[in-house]
Amino acid sequence: MSGNAVTGGERSPSGWKLWSLPGRVRFLVLGVDLVAFGLLVLSARAAPTSAEWVTAGWLAAAALPHLHASHLIEQRRRDRSGTPYVDLCSVWIFAGAIALPLVLELALVAVIYGHRWVLVNRFDAVRPPHRTVFTAATLALAAAAAAGVLRLTGVHEHLAGGARPGWADLAAVIAAAGVQWVVNTALVGTVIAWTVPVEHPRRLLGSASDNLLEVSQLALGVFVAFALLWWPPAALLMIIPTFALHQCVQLDQLKLAARTDQRTGLLNAIAWHEQAEHALGRTRGRTGVLMIDLDWFKRINDTHGHPVGDGVLAEVATVLTRTVRRGDTVGRYGGEEFAVLLPDVDEAELRAIAERIRVRIRALRITTPAGEPVTLSATIGAALHPVVPEAGLDEVIRAADDALYAGKKAGRDRVAVAGF
Repeated sequence: MSGNAVTGGERSPSGWKLWSLPGRVRFLVLGVDLVAFGLLVLSARAAPTSAEWVTAGWLAAAALPHLHASHLIEQRRRDRSGTPYVDLCSVWIFAGAIALPLVLELALVAVIYGHRWVLVNRFDAVRPPHRTVFTAATLALAAAAAAGVLRLTGVHEHLAGGARPGWADLAAVIAAAGVQWVVNTALVGTVIAWTVPVEHPRRLLGSASDNLLEVSQLALGVFVAFALLWWPPAALLMIIPTFALHQCVQLDQLKLAARTDQRTGLLNAIAWHEQAEHALGRTRGRTGVLMIDLDWFKRINDTHGHPVGDGVLAEVATVLTRTVRRGDTVGRYGGEEFAVLLPDVDEAELRAIAERIRVRIRALRITTPAGEPVTLSATIGAALHPVVPEAGLDEVIRAADDALYAGKKAGRDRVAVAGF
């Protein structure tokens, strides 16, 4: 779970400050850092051989050019899409766990994240130095755990001696990769769970695509390790498939960014409409549509400025995603208007969900950087398919919009349902 959008600390709440963290989180962060440093000191008692130094040099010669080139790609991509930084460093870290002694593996992690700090994190205000240190420490412990599996099974010595690997070696390498994933995920996931509320615990494990990317990195790391052990210059050739994997990730994230509203992280209007049409075509029961408009939102922008308004939109988006059911489709429809598709609902549930959203938006406590409170309410228009005559998606949206404007004329901060 390292080197991608949800790992190595990337899923951590942006901008958290060390001394403002909850006590147990601060204890865990500092504890992980100290254990990793202590492990480095202890491992340094066994001096690497000259051959091991050469192997480490070949690995660094492959890793650093790739990481530097990926930084240039990521810089351009993030300027366009704003999506998280990706570096695919697990390829090189897992290769080191297989091919290097522990002290050089830990040094490699330090070099990789020192490089990352110099190029990226020191310019990123929401990632203070302790966050980079914690990310490196978690990966160091995860790599050390993987290396421990390989040493306990004798695979490290077997491969380092030039022996041809067998099925037992493959099983041990797979087990080591699993241990690396589990340790890193457990440490990062614990910090997230203790710092920010996570509605569904499975989110702590990352998405299926995130984990497929991690497995791909670990698999490439095995081939890098074999190259290092048997023909070190071939490790440089592994820059090419790693770079190709990075390009695939970039294309996937650009596609995602094209469907996502950057201010809220929700689907944009086009993507919501496409997904809603697809969902409407699949369901056999009644389907509800909510059109949600923030009351007097222009006053917030005019009084407090657009950055505060953008923050309000993000808070409302969080309320929506936490209030709807799994399988509902939420999007930002434009400006201060949001849309929700609710498959398989009846009139009572449609009203109940809309009212719950309205109440939770009303309960938001938002303050400006100057400490001024921002009052917020929303008017919600709802429509139910197939109650609306001749209703395709566009007709249901139009009926919900008409109900929304009727609710605004009736005084705002209320739920209005079409046709009832």
